Amino acid sequence: MTARVVIIGLGPGDVEFLTVGTRQAIEEISEQFVRTRRHPAASIMANAQSFDEVYETSSDIEAVYPEIVERLITAASRSGEVLYAVPGSPIVAERTVELLLADPRCQVEIIPALSFLDLTWARLGIDPVSVGVRIIDGHRFAIDAAGERGPLLVAQCDSADVLSDVKLALDAGINSCLSADATITVLQRLGLPDEVVEEIPWADLDRVVADHLTSIYIPELASPVAQELMRFVELVAVLRSECPWDREQTHGSLRRHLLEESYEVLEAIDQLDVEAGTGYEHLEEELGDLLYQVLFHSQLASEAGQFTIADVALNVHDKLRSRHPHVFGDVEAEDADAVVRNWEQIKKVEKGRESVFDGVPDAIPALLYALKIQKKAGSLADLDQNALPVAPSLQAAIAGFGSTPDDQTVGLMLFAIVDEARRAGIDPETALRAAAVNYRDAARSAELEGRAGL
Repeated sequence: MTARVVIIGLGPGDVEFLTVGTRQAIEEISEQFVRTRRHPAASIMANAQSFDEVYETSSDIEAVYPEIVERLITAASRSGEVLYAVPGSPIVAERTVELLLADPRCQVEIIPALSFLDLTWARLGIDPVSVGVRIIDGHRFAIDAAGERGPLLVAQCDSADVLSDVKLALDAGINSCLSADATITVLQRLGLPDEVVEEIPWADLDRVVADHLTSIYIPELASPVAQELMRFVELVAVLRSECPWDREQTHGSLRRHLLEESYEVLEAIDQLDVEAGTGYEHLEEELGDLLYQVLFHSQLASEAGQFTIADVALNVHDKLRSRHPHVFGDVEAEDADAVVRNWEQIKKVEKGRESVFDGVPDAIPALLYALKIQKKAGSLADLDQNALPVAPSLQAAIAGFGSTPDDQTVGLMLFAIVDEARRAGIDPETALRAAAVNYRDAARSAELEGRAGL
């Protein structure tokens, strides 16, 4: 039996906004569910089962929607057809509907309905198409509104925390995104007797008493959200078009600059004193120089029609999500070692590699190469170390060193030292560099003292 889910919308307010098609579906389909009873029109479905209990018992809002979908598909598989009612319109800001449409286990029919947006445009007296309104989820405002200048309708402002986060995003950076005397419009409970449409100073945004039917309208921003990053992107584009040096650069010519800036970031990290809170200013500066290199390469790729900095961010975002199934999926990882093992196996599948060792550059420095190889080997749970050409311990490597060492014995001892450092959670590169710096400073002091005694 095919599982069929018929989805209706309860409209933006009371039962008067229900469509004829919605009312007919309520009369014809016996097994009924509502996403929440926190909606005035839900009263028309007195016998429907609600999913409010899922919201109340879940610690993560993102886990709520898949759970609702599972329950709906289970019920539909059992009875053949169920009715599922959501607030507003099924096709506006409904995550469960998105998941149902993407699930091959069920057939979905959507009956159109009025949404809160229809009332919003009527109350504001605007045509959203002609003025180009962008609709933003308040829970993701700082991310989804980045680079926007308005007008913006910010929906899902269902708590004081969300409104506070929106205000902080608007007020972040050197200059606020809104001028001091700017106003915004608060829209609450549209279509209900206690409806509110009020224009307030934007600085009072976090004083609004929010509920699940609250939205705000921002007609225009003086500067875009996340303006510092957007200004930096624009600056790189301007330099590329107007600076003679920047115009001459290629991916190849920038290679040494990328390497130099990377080393300078590493040096700034080495000089960082976390306990004393010093060195952060230097690290901030060097990270900025490194970011410039990333933006420069992205600008060159954009000019070639290949990718933009937005594509770079999207790519790494999606990659990190897919490689952290223990955070965003149902995979368990009891410790950091388990995370690394999962990571390596996911990379192997993603890139179509036969071995976890594929992709380790042969040209990288030998110390780093040894460390990477050991980490890759450590991700293989069934690897027999006794079958490999390595010393079983550092002590064994030292014992085999002898009075006339050769390349092999030196290599085995260095390899064993790297392995000991890895197991102790020590970066051998950093440790060796620190030892070399200490040696240099002591030798330099002795050198200067010797000169002073002449």
